[in-house]
Amino acid sequence: MLFRVAILAVSLSVYPFGDDADARSGSTLTLRDALHRALASNPRLTAAERDVGIATGRRIQSGAIANPELSVDVDNVAGSGAYRGGRSVETLLQISQLIELPSKRAARIGAASAGLDSAAWQRQVTRLEILSETAIAYFSVLGAQRRIEIFDEHVATLDRLTPLLQRRVDAGAASIAEIARGQVAADLIRADRERAKAQLSNARRDLAILMGTSTPQFARVAGRLAVTGSPPSFKSVLQAIDANPQLIRWSAVRVQREQELIASRLKAVPDARVGVGWKHERATGDNAVRVGLSVALPVWDQNRGDIFAAEQNLEKAHAEQAINKALLISTAGRAYDTVTGALREIALLRDSAIPNARRAAEAIESGYTQGRFTLLELLDAVSSVAQASLREQEAQQQFHVGIATIEGLVGDPFVLSRAGRR
Repeated sequence: MLFRVAILAVSLSVYPFGDDADARSGSTLTLRDALHRALASNPRLTAAERDVGIATGRRIQSGAIANPELSVDVDNVAGSGAYRGGRSVETLLQISQLIELPSKRAARIGAASAGLDSAAWQRQVTRLEILSETAIAYFSVLGAQRRIEIFDEHVATLDRLTPLLQRRVDAGAASIAEIARGQVAADLIRADRERAKAQLSNARRDLAILMGTSTPQFARVAGRLAVTGSPPSFKSVLQAIDANPQLIRWSAVRVQREQELIASRLKAVPDARVGVGWKHERATGDNAVRVGLSVALPVWDQNRGDIFAAEQNLEKAHAEQAINKALLISTAGRAYDTVTGALREIALLRDSAIPNARRAAEAIESGYTQGRFTLLELLDAVSSVAQASLREQEAQQQFHVGIATIEGLVGDPFVLSRAGRR
């Protein structure tokens, strides 16, 4: 179920990426391939697997029974009188076994088994986190790529205006300073593009690290940032959060701490040690069988401190689960608000701001050739188109990051309504 995290589901059902051969060749990386690589190579998941192995070892050891003890006692080895020369040596060979209360071993096994379950759920938590973080990093790279494309389009538009400015200067309709002013505007956009390239480089490195490499092994990522859809209601998101492995894990943690409390209480009950031995007296040549039984008297130490600590630890588990759930709900709420806000922003930009900015830029460019608008008005109109496109790119990226965050929290994919898709 966890491998079918929604980021992967979205990549299969919504995003028409390039084929996997391109991703494997290192030229183009798809979301699907990024998730596969992260699951295969991320060291955090390897560490989580080792934690499961550690818990498995503890579970195996918890069922072990105490080893028997073999002892040899030799009395009267030396002395005076009748004990001189070892004539009165007494040899005792004894084997003893600790008889542990069955309930103690059962509690120990129960705690270790619950610890193994907890580690297994934590591995699923780590798996979901890696998938979600990889998807977020992927869309960060995709957004940075789109941002550079917008800057390139803006620079191309300004470069296209240069001949127009030159013709107006040649015709005496404008000052030569306008050419320099246009060049300054283009250079500032180029500077912004260089900054965006640095941000892209950082985003690519972050994605590569999540996939287990220190440097990117891909040229670019493939995807359609413009594809969006409507998420389900926030109520359904809250209901789905209950299936998050982080919360399910707390059931195992509570069981583990309950068993630890039982073990602490039973520790105050003494175990018996029984022994049987063979005794030989050299002086008489006689042999005898010896039987022993010992039980500790819980007079001074009744393990009250450990019992109290175990009780508090169990109560703490309930509080920690409540804190964890509140944090998940808060994170999901922020991500959901980001998604819905981004959708409203995208709709406004697509339906009004961007079309109007383009129409205004076209009209002002046409009017500029006729002397009806100034260069500043033209540059402002062209800049408005670029700024609106950049705002759209930011909103699209926020949408996909929010979706990836929510799906990482609910632990299962949800289907986006594609009615609003462009």
